[in-house]
Amino acid sequence: MPPQDDSAAVAPGPGPLVGIDAGRLAVEIAPGAGGRIAQIRHDGGDLLVGYGEHGTDPIAWGCYPMVPWAGRIRGGRFAFETREYRLPVDADGHAVHGVGYAMPWRMDRHGPTLAELSVQLPADARWPFGGAARQRIEVGVDRLRMRLSVSAGVLAMPAAIGWHPWFRKPDRLDFSPVAMYPRDADGIATAPPRAPAPGPWDDCFLNHEPVLLRLHGRTLRLTSGCEHWVVYDAAAHATCVEPQTGPPDAFNLAPQRLAPGASLDAWFLIEWL
Repeated sequence: MPPQDDSAAVAPGPGPLVGIDAGRLAVEIAPGAGGRIAQIRHDGGDLLVGYGEHGTDPIAWGCYPMVPWAGRIRGGRFAFETREYRLPVDADGHAVHGVGYAMPWRMDRHGPTLAELSVQLPADARWPFGGAARQRIEVGVDRLRMRLSVSAGVLAMPAAIGWHPWFRKPDRLDFSPVAMYPRDADGIATAPPRAPAPGPWDDCFLNHEPVLLRLHGRTLRLTSGCEHWVVYDAAAHATCVEPQTGPPDAFNLAPQRLAPGASLDAWFLIEWL
C-alpha cells in the first residue's frame, strides 16, 4: 500500500478494503476509514452494521478503534499537568471517540489471517500531544482477536483507548456488570459508580465477566482485558458493546498519564461458541 497522509481526514465511505480470513470467518478492514473493521462475516452472515445501512456518519458503522480517548470528553475540556485544554467538539457539544476513527491508517503488515496497522496522531488542535497508535487484527477458527495500543511521543499525554463495534441487533444480550457510572443531565458519565440499573442502556459499566450475544443462531462470547464496558442497546437496528481502558470522560473522571515514550495496551477477543 502506498504511503498515506496521516494528517488527512477520512474520505466518505469505507474506501479500499483489505481482507483476512480463516475459512468460515472473514474480516474486511478499511485502513483509510479510521483503520476500522468494515465487516465481520461468519458462515456467510454479516455481524456488523455496514456503511450506508443506517447512515454514513463515521461513528455509526463497523468496528473502529477509539484512540487516544474513548467515549466523550465533556465539552472537549480537560486539565493535564497544570494546563487547560479544549478539543474540537461534535454535534452534541462534546469531543467524541478520539481522533483515530477519523484518520487513515497505514497497513504495515498483511497476511492471510492477520493485519497490523498504525497511525501517527496529530499534534494540532485536534490533539495537541502527538504520539502514535497501533493495532493488530487476527482471525482463527471461530475467533477474532484484536490488540490496540497508543504510545506517547516526546510529550507526556493522557490516554484511554477501546473499541466501538456496531453489532447487528442480537436476539439476546447476556451481561452481568458489577457497577454502572450514572449519567447526568448532559448524558455524561459521573462518579462514583453505583449498582447497575435496568436497560435500555447508553452507559458505562464495570464488568469482569464475558459478554454473550446471540446472533444469527450462534452465541458470541466477548472478553477483554478492559474492565470498563459501554453498552448501547437503545437502537432498534444495533447493539454496541465497547470494551475500553477507562470510562467516558476519562481525562476528567479517571485520568491516566503516559510518560514520553510510554504505551497503553488493550485486547478484545470475540469467539463463536
